[in-house]
Amino acid sequence: MKKIIVVLVLLFQSALLPQYSNLGASGAQFLEIPLGAATAGMGGVAAGLVKDASSMFYNPAGLAAVKGYDIHFSYLKMFDMFDINGAGVGYSLGESGVLGVSLISVSSDKVEITTEKEPNGTGRFYDAQDLAMGLTYSRFLTDRFSAGLSVKYIYQRIWNEVADGIAFDIGTQYRLDFNNFTIAMAMTNFGPDLRFDGPDLNVVFSRDENYPLSRLAPASLKTDPYALPLHFRVGIAMDLYQQDFFKVRGGIDATHPNDNSERLHAGAEFSFYDRLYLRGGYKYNYDDEQAALGAGFSFFLGEALLRFDYAYSVFDILPDIQRISLNLEF
Repeated sequence: MKKIIVVLVLLFQSALLPQYSNLGASGAQFLEIPLGAATAGMGGVAAGLVKDASSMFYNPAGLAAVKGYDIHFSYLKMFDMFDINGAGVGYSLGESGVLGVSLISVSSDKVEITTEKEPNGTGRFYDAQDLAMGLTYSRFLTDRFSAGLSVKYIYQRIWNEVADGIAFDIGTQYRLDFNNFTIAMAMTNFGPDLRFDGPDLNVVFSRDENYPLSRLAPASLKTDPYALPLHFRVGIAMDLYQQDFFKVRGGIDATHPNDNSERLHAGAEFSFYDRLYLRGGYKYNYDDEQAALGAGFSFFLGEALLRFDYAYSVFDILPDIQRISLNLEF
């Protein structure tokens, strides 16, 4: 136990040391937006806490805890501009593990196109869309240790230009006897660079501008590739207090994105009779978003357990964000 604590201290210390921040160096940022309201309400603490279908958004190892079927839906409206939806389904294969599929969808309203000659609008419109479809496999390798792997197809479109590719997530969770103490690690969005291409990049090129009658040649503009938002996460979670009807569970995540400085997430959940939940969390080293609050409740529908979660994320400058999630277990 002492050795484990020492390792955790060293990991958190190294994660929080000032390092070079490669700010804005990656794209596909929709993959970094927290989806599940339960996780968002605890300040984004996820590595050691996720145990349902929403695990596929954070740490695929948590999916191994699913018994039977687990279905998750999330929705948020970001800054009154983007509709973001997340969905996941996990199915237990018994001792063979758990198989899951997930979907993240981001869409925007249509925006009128303007030019230098027509600054008030051309009458034409464009929009943007992001998609991530994933397949996850997770299982317990021992009675305390679980691991998971996800493969994702990533698709981004701006008007008629498209970029797509494949990425991988991998994660682990290890639980101890002491108050459900869980040590977890995850790496998400590991994959090759993406590049936009499409018909609007086609141009006509004059081979010799000194001769107006020279033959015009078709050509295409080439965009620069961009990296995916590779993200390393290490976290701990445990039961802080427990009685017959009341339980407090907390967690801490240290994260290292490839396009920003290191960050720390801390949060706690208060549950009453395992039916009513109150949550709170804080994010350290974020420019705008910091505090978050959340609540939830669950009840049985026959043999199925339905849980509704809500989260409110506070921003200093940008508009605050509200999230809702539904989770069904049967």
